[in-house]
Amino acid sequence: MSHLQNLLLDSLLGTKHVDSAALIKLHERSVCVASPGFSLMPSDVRTLVNGFAKNPLQTRREGLYFKEKDYKCVRADDYSLYAKNDNRGVIVVKTHLFLLVATYIEGMYPSVCVEATEKLGKFASP
Repeated sequence: MSHLQNLLLDSLLGTKHVDSAALIKLHERSVCVASPGFSLMPSDVRTLVNGFAKNPLQTRREGLYFKEKDYKCVRADDYSLYAKNDNRGVIVVKTHLFLLVATYIEGMYPSVCVEATEKLGKFASP
């Protein structure tokens, strides 16, 4: 297991409030590492990268289509995207080199998922 995968597992999944996580290389638009069983299709990667490329207001208005579901965007700015669909959600934090993606499901606290993802994003930023 790679150092990056260990970091994802310990920092995010270790909270018990992150269901799955991945690190996307921003410039290559490819998945660098992901938690076991979490696969992102190229269309999912494109959706997340484009969520930051658009005007944040447009992203908030339109929401995201991620993993074959429509998500309502509840936060979109230059560094973070938060979106939810019923009792599940996706948190995306942008660093200089990566997009850090974390998901939560029913029974998990979204606030803990957000806090852990944002902290790891700050740690990964230069």
